Amino acid sequence: MSAPKPPAARRVPKLVEQLGRTRTDDYAWMKDDNWREVLRAPKVLRQDIREHLEAENAYTKTLLEKTEALQAQLFAEMKGRIKEDDSSVPAPDGLWEYYARYEIGAEHPIHGRRPRGQADGEQVLLDEDALAKGKAFFQVGAASHSPDHKLYAWAADEQGSEYYTIRVKDLESGETFDHAIDSAYGSFVFSPDSQWIFWIWRDENARPSKVFRRPARGGDDVLVYEEADEGMFLGVGVASDRSHILIHVGNQETTELWLIPASEPTAEPVVAEPRQEGVKYELDHWTDRWVIRTNADGAVDFRLAQSSAAVPTRETWNDFVPHEPGRFITGFAAFAGFLARLERVNANDRIVIMARDGESHEITFDEEAYALSLEDGLEYDTSLTRFVYQSPTTPRQWFDYDMASRERTLRKTQEVPSGHDASRYVARRLYATATDGAEVPITVLMLKDTPLDGSAPLLLYGYGSYGHAMEPTFSIRNLSLVDRGWIWAVAHIRGGSDKGWGWFLDGRKEKKTNTFTDFIACAEHLSANGYGKAGRMVAYGGSAGGMLMGAVVNMRPDLWSGIIAAVPFVDVLNTMSDTTLPLTPPEWPEWGNPLEDPDAYDRIAAYSPYDQVGAKPYPPVLATGGLSDPRVTYWEPQKWVAKLRDNTTGDAPILLKINMDAGHGGASGRFDFLKEIALDYAFAIWAQERGWEQ
Repeated sequence: MSAPKPPAARRVPKLVEQLGRTRTDDYAWMKDDNWREVLRAPKVLRQDIREHLEAENAYTKTLLEKTEALQAQLFAEMKGRIKEDDSSVPAPDGLWEYYARYEIGAEHPIHGRRPRGQADGEQVLLDEDALAKGKAFFQVGAASHSPDHKLYAWAADEQGSEYYTIRVKDLESGETFDHAIDSAYGSFVFSPDSQWIFWIWRDENARPSKVFRRPARGGDDVLVYEEADEGMFLGVGVASDRSHILIHVGNQETTELWLIPASEPTAEPVVAEPRQEGVKYELDHWTDRWVIRTNADGAVDFRLAQSSAAVPTRETWNDFVPHEPGRFITGFAAFAGFLARLERVNANDRIVIMARDGESHEITFDEEAYALSLEDGLEYDTSLTRFVYQSPTTPRQWFDYDMASRERTLRKTQEVPSGHDASRYVARRLYATATDGAEVPITVLMLKDTPLDGSAPLLLYGYGSYGHAMEPTFSIRNLSLVDRGWIWAVAHIRGGSDKGWGWFLDGRKEKKTNTFTDFIACAEHLSANGYGKAGRMVAYGGSAGGMLMGAVVNMRPDLWSGIIAAVPFVDVLNTMSDTTLPLTPPEWPEWGNPLEDPDAYDRIAAYSPYDQVGAKPYPPVLATGGLSDPRVTYWEPQKWVAKLRDNTTGDAPILLKINMDAGHGGASGRFDFLKEIALDYAFAIWAQERGWEQ
């Protein structure tokens, strides 16, 4: 019986002339001219595009049909590691404590509260699973109670497009008000007096461009702030001491904060420090002063400043925690008597507690690779902060930490119902030498008895963009490969902030290729030391990590037995040249502007995975996407797969799987999402075993 043939994608050459350069795009037709409407209503997708995507999905299903039992087994294993009736550690606030919990079999949580310190008396605030019934996609972006505890609001997306609808509920009557807020971003805040909701409007290009204020119980919207620069993102928040409402404006390299006194929530916002290109800052109010985290004045890895001015302009900033190269201050949390800050040094975290008198101490752990995070608290006047500790071998642990007595109380350990014996595994921190001599960390997870002779299959994961660090966290998903004798490795490559903000700066714009060569250096180091073997490694990345996958498979197709590219940003040159797309102007600081800068055009064209596809024997590729994804649009993986098939000189299959009911994050339910991961892992095992066909 002959193997099924992949869908044939017609070529419709489109000549693109730009900055005196020309390129031909054979698959530009795959982008629906009506894409904005498709985001909101996927059913309006042009029929020929829909038919081609459905044919691609059918081909992938047919080719991977023999892995369906494996997919089911992988899914069952992952699901078996999830405590189905799980709940969060309650967060106290005034007379109440708030939490989220799951019921057995539920895809989405119930948000509830109960009287503080009591085990019963639950009041259900929001039942996500009930609201999700009958919907192909349902996701809550934010949910919170008003400071007076009388109202509850949530933002829900019902198509994966990231256009949210905000609704408000009266907790005394149980009534949900009729006047919903539409076309909203997935975040909002109540004013400290509980009278107003501040929310962000997404325009027709899906960009957050305006901040509005609306009476919390319903009424007319008032424009509070409008951003003229389409390259900026917007956010809203409230200071920890509830003294101000904060409007955050920024992109990857420049930020600006606007302040509204909580005592006068209808006042016009005032800028704290006007934006200056290349200067990032964020701030919080600490009772009698502002604390500012910034990279200003050469603080590449950030420093903390303080200001006692009512409006903390830059000339009022005084050094508080000086800059130390290599110590990346990633954030901080303010409490009445203490300041907790999170730092990262050489891809590991630590928490530093500082009292108001300046005395400080650290919270650290001893494993080779681990992750720490601070949880947002609801109370300001407390000596307790909460942090989460985890490592590749250690499930998440939630601690309440008394910043005054330095005592830590374990509140919860992540349960693994099917069992987890950490002693069976080992996590190691390795270092690869990059082409320019930089030391690139690698975190490795494997069974203790895994042979290091190159015989074990290896999966290498990477991202390397936007300054996002790949934290060495615990994953109930990765164990399904590790338990089968695989080695799971994470490459902490440049473009992320794993070794500081300078590590990020060395992997963007004109230095972007460091991201790709670092990843290849990690693969070669692992192979040279017996953790894998060239040609027997699967590479895995998503979104901008999917761009990484496209780049490294173009550069070194011989290294990989398979490539998994989830929602891959692979059509970089075309996307960064299309100003109608939601993320294009905001992302020029990351990649460069190929519409105005010839150097940026040439640089992007030289690595853009779609543009660099060539005649070579590509390994098996699985590309996935979501039809209503506003971040990486469905046509990027669709076009890439078609071009790969046209150019490959080998026989390995190139597969595409598009979720016709979801966006960038895939399926919205906690179990449905695992089915997509199970498909990825089954593909990895299938590709590895077939080799390709030796």
